[in-house]
Amino acid sequence: MTVDDRFTGGFRKQGPPAGTRNEIVTGPVSDWATDFSHLEAEWAADPYPIQDDLRARCPIAHTGRFGGGWLPTRYEDVAAIAYDTERFSSRSIIMSNYRPPAETAPVGATPPISSDPPFHHDARKLLLPAFTKKAVARREEATRAFCHSLVDALEGADVVDAARDYAQHIPIRVIADMLGFPPEDGPRFSRFVESALEGVNLPPEERMARMDELFDYLYDQIRDHVDNPRDDLTTYLVDAELYGHKLQPNHVAGTIALLLIAGIDTTWSAIGASLWHLAKTPADRERLVAEPDLLPTAMEEFLRAYAPVTMARLVKEDMSWRGADMRADDWVLLSFPAANRDPEQFERAGEVVIDREVNRHVAFGLGIHRCVGSHLARMELRVALEVWLERIPVFGLADPAAVTWAAGQVRGPRTLPLRLGGA
Repeated sequence: MTVDDRFTGGFRKQGPPAGTRNEIVTGPVSDWATDFSHLEAEWAADPYPIQDDLRARCPIAHTGRFGGGWLPTRYEDVAAIAYDTERFSSRSIIMSNYRPPAETAPVGATPPISSDPPFHHDARKLLLPAFTKKAVARREEATRAFCHSLVDALEGADVVDAARDYAQHIPIRVIADMLGFPPEDGPRFSRFVESALEGVNLPPEERMARMDELFDYLYDQIRDHVDNPRDDLTTYLVDAELYGHKLQPNHVAGTIALLLIAGIDTTWSAIGASLWHLAKTPADRERLVAEPDLLPTAMEEFLRAYAPVTMARLVKEDMSWRGADMRADDWVLLSFPAANRDPEQFERAGEVVIDREVNRHVAFGLGIHRCVGSHLARMELRVALEVWLERIPVFGLADPAAVTWAAGQVRGPRTLPLRLGGA
């Protein structure tokens, strides 16, 4: 099979994909211990009091929504499930009203994050060279220059949306450069991100249409790279081999979808949440402006306190797990944000302590699926904050009530109006 043969023809399956679909349930949560939903407005606005309450009275919450699922809120429970690949599958990591069939394991739709052992190890190994500290360091200069250009564009404005006008654009540009995608397609990337992660409760036909749009775009880009190879991650994946064969088309497209979606939204959210904290906490902002060498330590605390990412697993077989009667194909939400605020694991867990010295947070996950792009995310977050604080040392929330947060499994500010100067 030649490279061209792999990527010719259509890739849409006829009819809806196989799997299990459940009734879409929306509306106010009656009791977070028995009816939780990570898509409701209350959770998006401020999940931490909810998580604290559950941790105290019901450490593993349950819901009948999404066909049934569980939400552990203690660090030790989140960690135990994250490391347990024998009883929990990663074949779908977005908790939704659709479960892919069991036979999609061990590869899953977006390898390696959707992959189970033993396939996961080899799929992940393919990506490691692109995300080493050395490889990431080569991108810092361009990232810094781009951040300065974004701030230049804000000159003269009294109020800006730091989420939409700054934070969002940084990971979009970095990922576009890595994949060799046109940077002017950035608005499309934002739409893809929001469709994949926030459109979980859309009607199945609409959700499928949005996913078709994403993968149509990706296959167009892949074909262009087949015809015009260049030194980027897309061409690398097109040429890569596993077990003596070129990667299957769905592996290449799925991995690129993962890099595009996860690579953008997680960092967009982390940058935005950090700026939100500094805007509402003048003492921390002033200290970081005065002590820029403290920023790497403060950054880790922002990652702990405002960890953007929650991942899902699927229960493999019926079992009783620490008092929870889990059934095969039940969802489990691994809330790394909840784990990061467990007072059994962290002193002053509910506070943001920007000079916290010991900080073994799990913002990048635990176990075999720990984020492969953590070095890249840290570089982008650090550079974004360095440039902002250097160029805009004084800022505050223009209207706290106007800040909105993404619903779903990646949480960060979607709108963040900041008043520049005189805060």
